[in-house]
Amino acid sequence: MLIGLILFISVMGITLGPRSNLTWPEKFVKDTVGFVQYVFYKPASYVAGLFEDISNLHSIQEENEQLKISLAHYARDKAVYNWIEQENIRLKEKLNFTEAQKTQNDYKWPIAQVVSISNDPINPTIVVNIGLREGVKEGMAVHSGEGLVGVISHVSNFTSTVKLLTSMDARDPNSNAIAVTSQGKENEVFGMIETYDANKNVFLMTKIEDPKSVSIGDTIVSSGIGGVFPRAMVIGKVTDIEVGEYGLTYTASVEPAASFMDWKELFVVFTPEVEE
Repeated sequence: MLIGLILFISVMGITLGPRSNLTWPEKFVKDTVGFVQYVFYKPASYVAGLFEDISNLHSIQEENEQLKISLAHYARDKAVYNWIEQENIRLKEKLNFTEAQKTQNDYKWPIAQVVSISNDPINPTIVVNIGLREGVKEGMAVHSGEGLVGVISHVSNFTSTVKLLTSMDARDPNSNAIAVTSQGKENEVFGMIETYDANKNVFLMTKIEDPKSVSIGDTIVSSGIGGVFPRAMVIGKVTDIEVGEYGLTYTASVEPAASFMDWKELFVVFTPEVEE
């Protein structure tokens, strides 16, 4: 009992207090727990997905028609995109852009399988099955097929913990604000998302100076200012605009693009390393 008590106090002394990195025993335990959760979570998710797919068979034909229309639009937009991309490359060459400047928005999107989900209302997190071995680092953005999901908060050798955007709170000093803009109005709109309103299920976009620059239905994306979140990460759509707390600026309610439920795969956004 005495030896057990000494070990318990030693572990408490090691783990208490603010730390930037996990100890190797903690990484080992997280990887072990992550593997066991993966073993049980994947079969359960496949079974649940099977019943969901069966219930959605009636909508497949309609979705196929929509996909055909989208494919036609894609072929048209691809031609325009290729022309703009070539012009962009030519202008960068003429302006003598450095290699770092040319590749600063060249993101990589490796896919990660969801291992477990924590529905803790205070600190909602999920665990994915890539970690230090694949080059994941704390602070990297995580994106679903629809929109921005969260940020990597802890990394072990084989798994990573993702802190969801639904935990954002302006009163929390550890919560990262997102500098955002409106898609297609990048030179006209600026705002900050610091809070998620759980009662209304919306993000609050604050510090909007001109309410006429933002319209209901606008798609809000990260602007990349500040360097915490990469630019052009989709956040959601504007549903409401009202006067801010002190009457000097305006606040927009942004409905999240990501569903924040029933994930199977997510993407970790790798940004190019900045040379010091």
